[in-house]
Amino acid sequence: MTATRADCAALDAADPLAHLREEFALPAGVLYLDGNSLGALPRGTSDRIRRMVELEWGEGLIRSWNDAGWYQLPQGLGERIAPLVGAAPGQLVVCDSTSVNLFKVLGAALRLRPGRTAVLAEHGAFPTDLYITEGATALFDGVEPLLLPTAADLGRLLDEQVAAVVLSHVDYRTGELLDMAAITEQVHRAGALMIWDLCHSAGALPVALDDCGVDFAVGCTYKYLNGGPGAPAFLYAAERHQADARQPLSGWFGHARPFAFEPGYAPVDGVRRFLTGTPPLLGMGALEASLDVWEKADLHAVRAKSLALSGLFLDLVAPLGLPSVTPAEDARRGSQVSLRHPDGYAVMQALIARGVIGDFRAPDLLRFGFTPLYLSYTDVFDAARHLAEVLDSGEWREERFSRRGAVT
Repeated sequence: MTATRADCAALDAADPLAHLREEFALPAGVLYLDGNSLGALPRGTSDRIRRMVELEWGEGLIRSWNDAGWYQLPQGLGERIAPLVGAAPGQLVVCDSTSVNLFKVLGAALRLRPGRTAVLAEHGAFPTDLYITEGATALFDGVEPLLLPTAADLGRLLDEQVAAVVLSHVDYRTGELLDMAAITEQVHRAGALMIWDLCHSAGALPVALDDCGVDFAVGCTYKYLNGGPGAPAFLYAAERHQADARQPLSGWFGHARPFAFEPGYAPVDGVRRFLTGTPPLLGMGALEASLDVWEKADLHAVRAKSLALSGLFLDLVAPLGLPSVTPAEDARRGSQVSLRHPDGYAVMQALIARGVIGDFRAPDLLRFGFTPLYLSYTDVFDAARHLAEVLDSGEWREERFSRRGAVT
């Protein structure tokens, strides 16, 4: 039987994560179902940035590299993210963007597997992963990217010529969750290295990088981790590879003695060798504030609520007749639901005009993200009701909803 709004209110009353909603500055009249693209603003972020700007920078000036701990932030923040992705200490740093970090780990992986001629990636991966893979392999003679129709086709192309495999843990379009442990083991049996993109799983569900034997991983912090627009990304390098790994962007922050100002490059021991240039400190300050919230959350409770919210939405929208490309099975679903509509862009714009913010992915996907730290069951019920009304009324056909901005 389909849930009522009263049922959803009862679920909210019993929700062990409900108190964390107060940690976020959510606009009145908005149902925010796009945290899988950009997380909401934590209330503590503004104060943290103000303190960094006015006190650490404004008064401390250059002394804050030591006095305020700026120099240690890339690894310090990495240690705070590590439990969210199942990594032991010493294997994760925060730096650069996901694209840049993918380039680094690909370069390192190809050097660790000399003589192999291919990198496998999924045809439908987020395009930047494919672009970076294309660019990185072009720097190695005889190495080329090979695209899998889907991750399920991995066994058909995986052989002793493959140096590395790059896959997204959760598909950005469909929300499908891949079996990290099984795929990593399959890749290792072929002697290749496994690189995971965690952009749509970090902060959405428990990840077990160490337990699954992953070699390298990258991910962003501005989606479920709520680090803010353009927040720095993170990079994971398994401890067993660190001594031999040489990444191609050998900048001074990855040098063993950065303040010796030596002309030759000597990488520092450990995961810091994956750092490159001076870190984006203001972005790191914002991320600090978000991680303060995460330290109050139980990730397993987050996952349970995520599945309940997305399952509720699937049930509520089923009568609308929009095909779902998101797996119904809990074990195969991340923290989003994607529905097909031939005029999906206009439908989403009509929803946004009502204050229901999701997003659109070409060619026809309405995409809804479920962020358990600040989304309630009644929010989900109300969002499904608005979608039904938009479709019923046909208001999405208004010309204004078809005009596209630079960012869609």
